[in-house]
Amino acid sequence: METQRENSASNLLGGVWCFLRKCLFFVLSFGPMPNHIAFIMDGNRRYAKSRRVKQGNGHRAGFTALTSVLQYCYEMGVKYVTVYAFSIENFKRQPDEVQSLMDLMKQKIDELLKEESIVNKYRIRINFWGNLSLLSEPVRLAAEKAMASTARNTGPVFSVCVAYTSTNEIMHAVEESCVEKRGRIRKGYNNGYKDESVQADNKDSVISVTDLERHLYTSDCPDPDIVIRTSGETRLSNFLLWQTTFSHLQNPVPLWPEFSFRHLVWAILEYQRIYPYLEQRRTSSKEKN
Repeated sequence: METQRENSASNLLGGVWCFLRKCLFFVLSFGPMPNHIAFIMDGNRRYAKSRRVKQGNGHRAGFTALTSVLQYCYEMGVKYVTVYAFSIENFKRQPDEVQSLMDLMKQKIDELLKEESIVNKYRIRINFWGNLSLLSEPVRLAAEKAMASTARNTGPVFSVCVAYTSTNEIMHAVEESCVEKRGRIRKGYNNGYKDESVQADNKDSVISVTDLERHLYTSDCPDPDIVIRTSGETRLSNFLLWQTTFSHLQNPVPLWPEFSFRHLVWAILEYQRIYPYLEQRRTSSKEKN
């Protein structure tokens, strides 16, 4: 009987909290709202160290924070959320730490696909961006399964940058553009070019910015409106360098597992404050181009 009362009270409080969030999001919606927020989830290891627990517990706390932040973002109407989960540089860490992170990543990807998960609740489409061949096979297969399982979902888009650096992404885009251009030149040569290297049309042989952007991992997503790096660090650490020219960069002090609802709301308010300046810069850039 006591347990039932506790559950009823918990459900009541949960309902009130949900209602209050909706009211606050309604008020926020009168200002400009971001369409895409990107997070550099920094501070999991420092969080674990500060609490004298194992590093794995810090990363688990980080995943809990991520689930909450995703829900808040989607409740307020943010269509795209991207997170920097694991850099190519992170493979230089101790082998046992890397393996522990791979195991945890596999576990959390599997959890995202469960029936009661946030992915099914909001019909989220999942992307994994990066050099997935560098991942352990179980993690790579789990990532591929998650992308295939959610490919037809029509809700928000959740993109995870794993085994990723922006340098590697740009290099991949250049390589793919070269392969595409080479194919066009060969096709033109077979249709009448006598000298493939000299007489190919300039349009077919020159790689443009549009070509590169079409082959970036982010080609089907808008550029981030806000980039948030927790723990107070101001570095982008090779994350979405191409896509963040006009993004609002924010560096809140809390470590990632400590990042909460109030920090997210404050980030939206800061974005709304700076929005006119960002729009002016975007407009000015378009006019110059």
